[in-house]
Amino acid sequence: MRIIRLAFMLILAGLAAQAGQREDYLDMARRGWSYELRTTMIGRDMAIPVRINGRDMAGAALCVVGEKPHAETRAVLNAFRGLIGEVYGKPLPMRFAGATAQGCGAGRVVLLRLYSGRPPNRALSQDVDWMNSAFGLGLPRGRDYAAMSPAMAQTFFGHLGQVTHIMVKQPGPSTPGTLERKFYRSILVEELFQSFTFGMDVLKFDRDARFVSKLQEFPVNMGRMPWSSRGFMRAILGSNPVGLCRFDVFMLHAVAQSPGAQTNAPEFIEFIDANYERLDALSAESFADARFAPLMDPDCAADRTVR
Repeated sequence: MRIIRLAFMLILAGLAAQAGQREDYLDMARRGWSYELRTTMIGRDMAIPVRINGRDMAGAALCVVGEKPHAETRAVLNAFRGLIGEVYGKPLPMRFAGATAQGCGAGRVVLLRLYSGRPPNRALSQDVDWMNSAFGLGLPRGRDYAAMSPAMAQTFFGHLGQVTHIMVKQPGPSTPGTLERKFYRSILVEELFQSFTFGMDVLKFDRDARFVSKLQEFPVNMGRMPWSSRGFMRAILGSNPVGLCRFDVFMLHAVAQSPGAQTNAPEFIEFIDANYERLDALSAESFADARFAPLMDPDCAADRTVR
């Protein structure tokens, strides 16, 4: 009888844990994926409709400009391409177009500008000018843009389609240390994931609670620390998970399979709730796949101390 009672208690504990995870996932989905757009770039043509749907990223092409991917960057990009192909059922082709964006062409394009050293602000402004012309974004011409962080991304909606621009600093050609490898991997993974799912940043204030998503982050004050300084890297790495959490892979599957017109609408959350068990099984399989290991953070733990 004692053995039977123990087994029954273990079953109840497992069911409680599953129920807790489900509520955590639904809560995080509401906070990161159910939103209204309230701001836009100054001067944008407001007649251009904006429709947020991560399924539109299926069949996109990754066009790399600026620097060629260094070894660490290439490992992340190849793993991400594999994961997207697995989840969306369509390959994510990648090619290097040289120093400028003009070689990227039209269609569903994700433009990834890589650099090391100082931010290429002039090249960033030229990228926006090219996208403005190629996709009919309706932005003022000749405006200068500047990098505000070592990794940044934005999707633009135009009369001739949508285009995503990502600019990420990568480690220099020399072999980086452990801290540098984690930092550059972390910022690239985050921008890629956010661009392909349209998830929003979620502030986290409870340092005792475990992380659920890569999009969660503690507020950090880094003053005027240089982006290449070890102090800056430690602060960023301590603010959120190094890679994707299992929830993030869950959301990739949810976005790819959502039947709704928009993945930032309440109906998307209803779809997740109704299909939770199936999506959870898919995410468990993808998260454990060794091919995608460069993207994942198996811990997603509350202790973000970085040495």
